[in-house]
Amino acid sequence: MGDESEIEAFIAHWRDTGGSELANTQSFINGLCRLIGVPPPNGSRTDDAHNDYVFERRVFQDNGDGTASFGRIDLYKRDAFILEAKQGSDADRAAAGRGEDDLDLFGQTASARLKRGTARRGTPGWAKAMVQAKGQAERYAKALPPDHGWPPFLLIADIGHCIEVHADFTGTGKAYAQFPDRARYRIMLDDLRDPEVRQRLAAIWTDPRRLDPSMQAARVTREIADLLATVSRRLEARGHSAETVSSFLMRVLFTMFAEDTGVLLPQDSFKTLLRGQLDHPEHAHHQLSALWRAMDRGDFAPGLGIPVKHFNGYLFKDTQALPLELDELKVLIEAAQKDWTEVEPAIFGTLLERALNPKERAKLGAHYTPRAYVERLVGPTLMEPLRADWAGVRVAAAELIDQGKAEDARRTVEAFHGRLASVRVLDPACGTGNFLYVAMARMKELEGEVLDLLMDLGDRQYVAELTGHTITPENFLGIEINPRAAAIAQLVLWIGYLQWHFRVNGKDRSPPEPILRDIRTIENRDALIEWDNREIERDAQGAPITRWDGETMKPHPVTGRPVPDERAQVELYRYVNPRPATWPKADFIIGNPPFIGGKDVRDRLGPGYFEALFRTTEVPESADFVMHWWDKAALAVRKSGTRRFGFVTTNSITQVFSRRVIAKHLDAKDGLSLRFAIPNHPWVDEKDGAAVRIAMTVAASGKADGLLLTVADEREAPDRIEFTHRMGVIGSDLRVGADLTSTIPLKANDRLCSPGVKLHGDGFILTPEEAQKLLPNSLIPIDFMTDFTIYNSQQPEPAASSQQPAASSQQPAANSARPSVRAECHLPLSKRPRSRLQAPQCHGDRPVRVDRKSGARTLSIDLPAHPGDHKTASG
Repeated sequence: MGDESEIEAFIAHWRDTGGSELANTQSFINGLCRLIGVPPPNGSRTDDAHNDYVFERRVFQDNGDGTASFGRIDLYKRDAFILEAKQGSDADRAAAGRGEDDLDLFGQTASARLKRGTARRGTPGWAKAMVQAKGQAERYAKALPPDHGWPPFLLIADIGHCIEVHADFTGTGKAYAQFPDRARYRIMLDDLRDPEVRQRLAAIWTDPRRLDPSMQAARVTREIADLLATVSRRLEARGHSAETVSSFLMRVLFTMFAEDTGVLLPQDSFKTLLRGQLDHPEHAHHQLSALWRAMDRGDFAPGLGIPVKHFNGYLFKDTQALPLELDELKVLIEAAQKDWTEVEPAIFGTLLERALNPKERAKLGAHYTPRAYVERLVGPTLMEPLRADWAGVRVAAAELIDQGKAEDARRTVEAFHGRLASVRVLDPACGTGNFLYVAMARMKELEGEVLDLLMDLGDRQYVAELTGHTITPENFLGIEINPRAAAIAQLVLWIGYLQWHFRVNGKDRSPPEPILRDIRTIENRDALIEWDNREIERDAQGAPITRWDGETMKPHPVTGRPVPDERAQVELYRYVNPRPATWPKADFIIGNPPFIGGKDVRDRLGPGYFEALFRTTEVPESADFVMHWWDKAALAVRKSGTRRFGFVTTNSITQVFSRRVIAKHLDAKDGLSLRFAIPNHPWVDEKDGAAVRIAMTVAASGKADGLLLTVADEREAPDRIEFTHRMGVIGSDLRVGADLTSTIPLKANDRLCSPGVKLHGDGFILTPEEAQKLLPNSLIPIDFMTDFTIYNSQQPEPAASSQQPAASSQQPAANSARPSVRAECHLPLSKRPRSRLQAPQCHGDRPVRVDRKSGARTLSIDLPAHPGDHKTASG
């Protein structure tokens, strides 16, 4: 990297020349590359296949009408970034000088792009120009060759003034947001003096994926969960209930997070308090309780020696702290030394539930659902419609600025922000809140862009008074039946919100007090049914009737496979006056409901729940359990004003009983359409970390085409999955094209053939060794002959006999033209046909011999039959 004198010379040079219409973009970039220690761009070649790091990289887009649009990326580095300069490029100046007026991908001429670069900094026109430059970069990213993928970064440069950095690590191109946050995404020319800034720019050039914050956050989060599990296990072993321990540790971990912000609590203050108890760990719980009482009321905290902020809320209503032994205190100190501001809430909830739940603790090291998988559903469900709204507002604001109506442009953007801040998102099976957190993170990123444009438009007062109208945990609603998971989800939302507060507003700006409002947006209840009372079923002696709890497993003593553990019993309930549960109104519904096959619902949830559920719904009993959520969400879109919903479901959603639920809503007069679907996608079950296959579906009201993604390559999953894309009407079978689900049998084909006897599932199939073990001497090889004759035109069909069934609609008329076939069959004893002769079937490794005799063919095959049932028939 450049030394201090080079940095100062570079800044001085471009401060004087930057902003001029004649500023040389390429010269600035070449100088910047020397400054941050990376190679400059290569020379451009005629064949674009070799232009992976060049100025003026050409891209083309098919307009769908026989014409194509083209564009030139100011600077492109494959798998790294697109850089678009507000001033336009050298090629733009040359084209404008020649009078060329071809439109680029953004509908602008070279002259228009140069005019964009003349906007004076600090004016609404400058803000408009930067917005247009970002829009141009997004269009270029979309027009890149498919095998290039989406670049993780977009760089928007005002030469000699600043570079704005936007990142999208999801690989979808739908979530480019300010990076690393709103406070630092705009790198001013003077910021190049900061070594950290230069290192960040160098990484964008050379190793952009290393900057993905989720990679570091995932490691820190797993380490913290392991430490909390250690303390939890020890406290439970001393007789404390799992519920008491989990509540205590949730207060501890939030306090650790608060001190690491440096604003909510003084930096390192909590670690200092814990270390001060090492000589007398028996007093630590008194210090913790005193601190939490002060945080609840906003009083003086003796353990810290200072007054603390007013936290209030639900978390510190209970200030009980558990007595700690020395080893437990040391583990908490080690956990406090982690950077809690780097915790990834998208996975923290899952790991915390495993750490605090005795039944799940053994699965702490198992896989968890990667954030990228969650993003894949959040994008089309929530962010694509919101960003489409935002794109329209940006265009409207730009037009108003062109007309000299900057105040109207500000009001237009303010109105959009007001609508954005009132959006409500519901996850009706929220678990520990990972979908809700990712939705909040993406909405906060969008809010940051909106607020930044308002600042550029001079609307500083609106931004300064943001407290009462911003996106908070109140926008995110959940329903969860597990009380511990519901509490964790609420905590995850607050930690995630506070993380984003500091990213958007700056690290030194405290949120308003009370820090944690006593608002419970996560409801701990059943999402499908409500009831007046739940009564225990009892036997004739009055003792409670119990059943398997539906989840506890044990290894089978012979096979080793997990089977239900009959020792894990729960009481059987009867539900009095069941009725459909009501969901809170929401603009968007998203989530990952439980994976239970239709045939397993009664065993897993109990006959009482099963019977109550199906008294309240029209969903078929054989449909997968998740379809009850799908049905209720579809009704919310059709009848209650919800814009879209998206669910992760079992991939058996396309099977007949589940498919009927989808078809009912697609075919209704006020029906839905599927806007996005992936029929078969890898997934990680949050409960046990098992690899499963799922489907994703997103639906909205009205008839419209949707995007169908099909997994083409998942060898590098979860880091990278390649898809094929297809647009069109998506049917209930999650296919694009002819609706095969609506086909009906042709009468002309009626009674012409039969598929015969078929075995479904592997349960009926035994190896010879297994059969011999179950019933010795049961396998007796017997060879004999049977005839299966079809007559041809040279051989008239004989009349039916006692050994030949009479002709039917399945048989050809006499003297019809058919080939003659004789079958030699070596039949195993163990399988018998039905009384009506079935067509012969060839299986797997069975040999087939063909002989020719007098123009007829003789086949030697294996048939599922018994010698006593030997028959000859026409067919």
